Amino acid sequence: MSTDRTYCGTPRAADAGARATAFGWVDRRRDHGGLIFIDLRDHTGILQVVIDPNDAPEAHRAAREARLEWVLRFEGMLNMRAPENVNPKRDTGEVELRASECTVLAVAKTPPFPVNEDADVDEQLRLRHRYLDLRRVRLQRNLRARAKFSTELRRAMSEIGFLEIETPMMIRATPEGARDYLVPSRLFPGSFYALPQSPQLYKQLSMVAGFDRYFQLAHCMRDEDLRADRQPEFTQLDIEMSFVDEDDIFAALEHAIPSAWEACEFRGGRLTVPFPRMTWRQAMDAYGVDKPDTRFEMLLSDLTAVARTSGFRVFAEAVAGGGIVKGICVKGGDDLSRSDIEGPLTEVARGAKARGLAYLWKRADGWHGAIAKFFAPEELDAIGTATGAETGDCVLMVADRPGVVNAALGAVRNHLGRARALYDDTRIDMLWVTEFPMFERSEETGDIGAAHHPFTMIHADDLDLLESDPLAVRSRAYDLVVNGREIGSGSIRITDPAIQQRVLAALGIDAEEARRKFGFLLEAFEYGVPPHGGWAGGIDRMVMEGLGTDNIRDVIAFPKNQQGQEPMTDAPAPVDPAQLRELGIGILPTTPKP
Repeated sequence: MSTDRTYCGTPRAADAGARATAFGWVDRRRDHGGLIFIDLRDHTGILQVVIDPNDAPEAHRAAREARLEWVLRFEGMLNMRAPENVNPKRDTGEVELRASECTVLAVAKTPPFPVNEDADVDEQLRLRHRYLDLRRVRLQRNLRARAKFSTELRRAMSEIGFLEIETPMMIRATPEGARDYLVPSRLFPGSFYALPQSPQLYKQLSMVAGFDRYFQLAHCMRDEDLRADRQPEFTQLDIEMSFVDEDDIFAALEHAIPSAWEACEFRGGRLTVPFPRMTWRQAMDAYGVDKPDTRFEMLLSDLTAVARTSGFRVFAEAVAGGGIVKGICVKGGDDLSRSDIEGPLTEVARGAKARGLAYLWKRADGWHGAIAKFFAPEELDAIGTATGAETGDCVLMVADRPGVVNAALGAVRNHLGRARALYDDTRIDMLWVTEFPMFERSEETGDIGAAHHPFTMIHADDLDLLESDPLAVRSRAYDLVVNGREIGSGSIRITDPAIQQRVLAALGIDAEEARRKFGFLLEAFEYGVPPHGGWAGGIDRMVMEGLGTDNIRDVIAFPKNQQGQEPMTDAPAPVDPAQLRELGIGILPTTPKP
């Protein structure tokens, strides 16, 4: 192969008259009966190659056989195109390669889908032939942007004193909130490693080891249900810092992320720092969700006081039973029909476990809607005042337990934001959400669990509530939210043994169980542990937001599908029984699903 390779996307007018050797795939081929034109593609772009049978008969014979996606090598002279043939849409559009030689390096079958255009193709077919999908311009752009973003993050973290430390991929299984992927040990039958859901304990141990500022682009695995922005394996920017509080951690990330964002020319352009902050309680009260999309208004309003004494029995009974009533005002919502509300919008609310969605329209002649008759005029005016409703608006309401009301109206709000185009899609809003609850109660078992993880420090003002009212305890945990999507979370850690013991006790973990599960960390803390905290954020999700795609698989080279499978290699797959015997593992018969 020639060492003087000319990359397809690089020749310009100034290169005319130079000899060139180009390699690539056939992107398009046009045979004019004499001249053959081939658009040759490599990772840098496309170069038009002209093969004239009078100048290069052998090259012409080879090019005549070539088809889409064949791999060719051309030698020849770079010439200026005639003015009328210049292609202004292509960086190389002023020049072409006049071929003197053509060598076929590889032939190709007809691709199962167009590689040379961004056609809409069934995703399962794309994943089955991912190596072809990745040749397409959009995915080439996405993966190159991801690589640059990662490089720039490394640079930005290093320049403010962070040290990149690699942590193990086979670790001890510890409770992290999702199921572990387990790795059986051949040398220790019956024992297992776990693949890391995060490097949480190792990065804290790095602080005990005195490294002060750790970071890693860590590969993590979680066995959980998938969705458009979630994969079983993912990459996160993982950091930990000693002798810090929240402000220090925020400042480090408000340096690194905007630096990399701007270098990659992601949407939204230069990010404004510092990022705004909002407590978890403020987010839930105003937006109904802990990852609010702040690009548009339509905030939730508390209508409980009005509903308490109203004649609308559904509302009054909900409040009497300890529930609340909230509403949102849809500006210009008079165009929402009854079928719009009782159809798709109610289904969104029911998806968050609400029993229904009540509604009122405010029109020039007063309030309208099936429930308007149950409210006194002054109560309707109070609803209008609380929600900011004006003539031509619609008020949507939910009555239920606080968690259901917030979740349902938060979901309806987000749905309407998209459906009614209430925000600029090129805008990027980054937001810190702070003071998350320390504990949460499982809907399945009723048990209290750690909302973040059991090493998260408690808000200083709530220490006295730890035993008496644990669900009211706030933590020093924080999330970074981008356009309504949580891209990372972190916390200040517990380093006081007495507080750690109280937290574990609140979780029902006694001293013996704590030593069994976390003994290595607790023991390390006995040798002088600095106050510390950290954060971890998804690289995949950040790149998604930066590029404006809603599918996480578009920014990962070889992703899994929605069922956790990799169609290209047909993984996961059964293994040889001999391998299982060597590991001392047997496969139990599966129980058919009802």
